[in-house]
Amino acid sequence: MAETSSQERDYLPGMGKHFLLPFYDVLHRVSGLSAIHQEMVEVAGLGAGQRVLDVGCGTGNLLRSTGKRHGDVELVGVDPDLKMLARAERKLRRAGVKAKLDRGFAQELAFPDASFDVVFSSLMLHHLDGPSKGEMLAEVRRVLRPGGLLVLADIVHHGHAAKGIGEAGFTTEPTRTRKLRMFGEIGIEVARVH
Repeated sequence: MAETSSQERDYLPGMGKHFLLPFYDVLHRVSGLSAIHQEMVEVAGLGAGQRVLDVGCGTGNLLRSTGKRHGDVELVGVDPDLKMLARAERKLRRAGVKAKLDRGFAQELAFPDASFDVVFSSLMLHHLDGPSKGEMLAEVRRVLRPGGLLVLADIVHHGHAAKGIGEAGFTTEPTRTRKLRMFGEIGIEVARVH
């Protein structure tokens, strides 16, 4: 957890308020979000040696799921919330999953162009306003290698992400929708850089 953004930005912490952070992982378990994460990892079709970035990694649940299934990939997580990253670091260490965690913002990823094979983002996009969503998708496209894959899950009622993803230069597959306790309908977008 070393790097910081070139500028400070406002962000909405997980659960909306910092004092609710202890309930973040409880909500994850109760809501059934782990099944969404498992599906995201499955559709990514990861291979040995690939680099994977989780944008808005929170407390590291998706990174942990990925690392447990694919110990042969390089995992990187980025989140603006240092408290979330500290929890992620402890959780990943206990699970025996290696990942590099950085403080940063989705709208300005501090990574070189074409440096990742897969980018994940889970229930983070709805935290961004319209212009920031476009900035995030442009940054994801920039850091993905040619043919790279974005696998994004978000709450459907916050607006369908597929249109914005297509406009950002991705070829999208049909949206996979799943019902999730407490969140309602979740859309899983799978998009490849073209």
